[in-house]
Amino acid sequence: MSVLAINKRANFDYEILQKYEAGLVLTGGEVKSIKSGRISLRESFVTIKGNELYLTNANISKYKFSGKLASYDPTRSRKLLLKKAEIKSLIGKTRIKGLTLVPLRVYTKKRLVKLEFALGKGKKDFDKRSSIAKKDAKRKIERALKNA
Repeated sequence: MSVLAINKRANFDYEILQKYEAGLVLTGGEVKSIKSGRISLRESFVTIKGNELYLTNANISKYKFSGKLASYDPTRSRKLLLKKAEIKSLIGKTRIKGLTLVPLRVYTKKRLVKLEFALGKGKKDFDKRSSIAKKDAKRKIERALKNA
């Protein structure tokens, strides 16, 4: 398993409650582009349309050896592959106030491209400040132990 992209802002902006794994419906050129590391999860999110989940606003650059593609949209919505029971469960959970689906990382599992996303609750500004303070304190302790 090799990680191809990470959404670093997800853990900072959201409190992660539960993680899920889903397959992605992609074209051949998109798979090659992702495996060469040309994907960005910045400002992407998971949406619900009907009884299906979609990865929206993830930027997958055009594969450089794919030739001329007239109407390639790098930020199009891509369908997520999950079991029906999981989808129904997620739809029910997202109806609860304040919960959202956040993409965390894209990776390969054997030969398949997978997306790890999470059910998260948005952090308030004071929560973010406290997490920054905890990181700084942890960093200072590690430095002190390293130097001692």
